[in-house]
Amino acid sequence: MNPVQFIREKREGLKHRREDLKAFLEGYLKEEVADYQVAAWLMAAFLRGLDPEETLWLTETMAYSGRVLDLSHLPHPVDKHSSGGVGDKVSLVVGPILAAAGCTFAKMSGRGLAHTGGTIDKLESVPGWRGEMTEGEFLERAERIGLVIAAQSPDLAPLDGKLYALRDVTATVESIPLIASSIMSKKLAAGARSIVLDVKVGKGAFMKTLEEARLLARTMVGIGQGAGRRVRALLTSMEAPLGRAVGNAVEVREAIETLKGKGPEDLLEVALRLAEEALRLEGLDPGLARRAWESGKALERFQAFLEAQGGNPRVVEDFSLLPLGEELPLASEKEGVVQEVDAYRVGLAVLALGGGRRKKGEAIDHGVGVYLLKKPGDRVERGEALALVYHRGKGLEEALAHLREAFQLGFSASPLPLVLDAVP
Repeated sequence: MNPVQFIREKREGLKHRREDLKAFLEGYLKEEVADYQVAAWLMAAFLRGLDPEETLWLTETMAYSGRVLDLSHLPHPVDKHSSGGVGDKVSLVVGPILAAAGCTFAKMSGRGLAHTGGTIDKLESVPGWRGEMTEGEFLERAERIGLVIAAQSPDLAPLDGKLYALRDVTATVESIPLIASSIMSKKLAAGARSIVLDVKVGKGAFMKTLEEARLLARTMVGIGQGAGRRVRALLTSMEAPLGRAVGNAVEVREAIETLKGKGPEDLLEVALRLAEEALRLEGLDPGLARRAWESGKALERFQAFLEAQGGNPRVVEDFSLLPLGEELPLASEKEGVVQEVDAYRVGLAVLALGGGRRKKGEAIDHGVGVYLLKKPGDRVERGEALALVYHRGKGLEEALAHLREAFQLGFSASPLPLVLDAVP
């Protein structure tokens, strides 16, 4: 395989052969192909595109470039992925529901970057909880609890990590085939048989339009099915934050409240819909999801999961164990009906407070965040609190400015539906 000829093929818009694509990428992993050559190919692929077969071959090459987990001996192994949003603590609700419904929810998760939060960051706000573990520990907890969430392992799809670092500095991130293959390579390597995808759409999401989100969803579903997995995607709205809590500890608190039957309806709706889709993929009764939640078994499974990974299980009954910052209400400067709560602006507010990262590896404050007291459709009086801000002084004025811009008031509001579409 000649790297220069390989790059030229894609530059001219030609289709690669599977063996050439595999040899080129594996050569890069072994440092036999130079990073500047891969950078040139990434730009050619960005501009010329990859067809569905090439995208699948790229994904499988990344997925099998490192360790691949085998979950086939576990009952109904399922996974869930979100494309990123604001207040998106769905995994903390859907995971326990699926585990209590008879599935094995074994998930590798990442950390947050920019205005979107990461599942691992949220869980690390629970005292003692840890996401780092060996493969043996991962499989043992999956079998014993039915629920395990681990930090992304560097030896899981290592080629994806190398390629993403290069995409990040060569302006080749925003490519549907490259985005989809990056996401799905880690899903394939993590070993689940059935995968539900939550593709966010709107101001607080990476996909701003329904058309973009639908294309990403179809591409990811096509990859999964081509690799022999059962996959379904839901397109869900991220115009406003999901639920009322945005941050880390504050989102864990809301997830627990939801498992207790006291959480926001929008969060529960998305979590149940995703759980139902996962159960359908596994040939199980989708009604098991609601029964697992209503019976309290999902809450029990969440508590066992926290304890199994070193977290203090008493946090389920005692929220004072969570490291929340000082509370400050944000008062409305006028009266009216909330027409919009811009998810992106709320995400930027939490970022300013120190609850998110501006670059990878940056330390965050798990105790800062925002709790929305008013959402679209709610009436508000002048001087009434729109939100509670949890802070430690850092970035407070910037955060408050973002929140004031996030809330748009008028005379009436028509909240959009949460679930916008399903693929396939």
